[in-house]
Amino acid sequence: MTTAESAPEPSGTVPSGSGQFDLGALLAERGAERYELHTRYLNHQLPRMLRTIGFDKVYERAEGAHFWDADGNDHLDMLAGFGVMGLGRHHPVVRKALHDVLDASLADLTRFDCQPLPGLLAEKLLAHSPHLDRVFFGNSGTEAVETALKFARYATGRPRVLYCEHAFHGLTTGSLSVNGESGFRDGFAPLLPDTAVPLGDLDALERELRQGDVAALIVEPIQGKGVHEAPPGYLRAAQELLHRHKALLIADEVQTGLGRTGDFYAHQHEAGVEPDLVCVAKALSGGYVPVGATLGKDWIFKKVYSSMDRVLVHSASFGANAQAMAAGLAVLSVMEDERIVARARATGELLKARLTALTEKYELLADVRGRGLMIGIEFGRPRSLKLRGRWAMLQAARKGLFAQMVVVPLLQRHRILTQVSGDHLEVIKLIPPLIIDERDVNRFVDAFTAVMDDAHDGGGLVWEFGRTLVKQAVAHR
Repeated sequence: MTTAESAPEPSGTVPSGSGQFDLGALLAERGAERYELHTRYLNHQLPRMLRTIGFDKVYERAEGAHFWDADGNDHLDMLAGFGVMGLGRHHPVVRKALHDVLDASLADLTRFDCQPLPGLLAEKLLAHSPHLDRVFFGNSGTEAVETALKFARYATGRPRVLYCEHAFHGLTTGSLSVNGESGFRDGFAPLLPDTAVPLGDLDALERELRQGDVAALIVEPIQGKGVHEAPPGYLRAAQELLHRHKALLIADEVQTGLGRTGDFYAHQHEAGVEPDLVCVAKALSGGYVPVGATLGKDWIFKKVYSSMDRVLVHSASFGANAQAMAAGLAVLSVMEDERIVARARATGELLKARLTALTEKYELLADVRGRGLMIGIEFGRPRSLKLRGRWAMLQAARKGLFAQMVVVPLLQRHRILTQVSGDHLEVIKLIPPLIIDERDVNRFVDAFTAVMDDAHDGGGLVWEFGRTLVKQAVAHR
C-alpha cells in the first residue's frame, strides 16, 4: 500500500516546499539586459558584432516567416535560424505536439526500455529513404555527422574520410576534421587525418581512393558556403567510384534536407544516388527541440552494434528524447499535410526567376543560383569605371564587404533578415522558412531592387556604410 509520504504529487501541481518560478516575470524584469548579459557571460564578440553592423535589435515575438521588434515593426525572415525554422516559427501543430507530450508525463529516457516515439519517427524518416534501413538519433547536425564518421570508419575498417573543399559539416572535432574552411580549423589541430578534394573533381576522388585507406566521402549536395551545387552526374559517379573501392557515400543533408531544395532530400535531384549514410537535423526540430538523425544501411548498423556487449558503443544521453521525437513527428506530418516540399519548389522557382531577371539590370549582380528555397546571390566586379573604383576599395580592405553592404540596409531600411554566405564571400544566401508565399517573394525582390538601385547610383546610404566597413576592416588587421 502506498504511504502518504511516498504518494506522488497530483499531475500538474507544484511539489510542496518548492519555490514558484515565473518565466514571464523574469523576462519582464530582466529582458532589457539581454545584450549586457551576453557581453558579460557568453560570447562577448556577438553583441559587439551586432552593434557594429546595426543588427542589435530587440525582437519581441515571432510567427511563421515573420517576427516583430519592440516597436511593433514586422520583419521578414529570409534566414530561418540558419535553416532550423523550416516550418517558420511556432507552427501550431508542432506546438500542440509538444504540449501533448509534456502533458502525457511519459517515462522518458529511462535508458532501459524501448519507447514508441523514436521507432515511429525513424519509420517516418525512412519512408523517404527506401534504400536505408535504420536511424540513430542525436541532438544536432554536427552530432549526426560525428555518428556517420564513426560508423563509416568502423564499418569499413579504414581511417580516412574525404570531404570537399569549402564544405561545412559542423564544429566538433570530428566534424571539424571534414570542414573545408581553414578559418574554422585554425588553432584546433591536431584533427583527424582526413583529406579535402574539390567538389565535382572525380579524378581527385579516384586518386585518393586508390590508396586503399578511405572509409567514405562526405558531401553536401549543395554546399551552404557559397551555395555551390554538385555538378550534374557527380554524386552518382562518385557513388560508383566509392563502392568500387569499398568505401561509402555520406550525404550531409543537415541544411539541404526536409524539403529545402524542392525535394525531400537534395541528393534525390539526381537519379540513382543512394547514399550509404544520410545526416539530417535543423528543420526536423520544428524550431523547438534540438535533434539530429543519422540514417544508414542495415549492414552498417549491424556491424557497429555487432553484439550485446556493444549495445551502447555509440549513444547520446538526450538522444531520442520524447520532446524531440514528438517535434519531429509533427514536422513530418505538417510537411505531408501542407505539401511543404512542393510549395518550397514552386516558391523557390519564382524567387530565383525574379532575381535572375535582375542580373541583366545590375552590373554588380554576377549570379543567382541554387535550388528550391536555398538560393545564392553573388556579386562581382562591375563594368563601369566609377563603380569599379568603389568595388576595388572594398576588395582591398576585405573581400565580402559589398555583400555585407547589401545585407545591412535590407534589415535596417526594409526589415528583412538575410546573411552573407561565409567569410570573405561576396554571396548572400537565402534560406527562408519553407512556408513563405508570393507576397513574401515580392517584398524581398522589391527591397533588394531598392538596395541595388542605391548601390548603382554610386552614392547614398549603401556606400556610406561601405566606407564605415572599410575603416573597421583596416583597423582590425
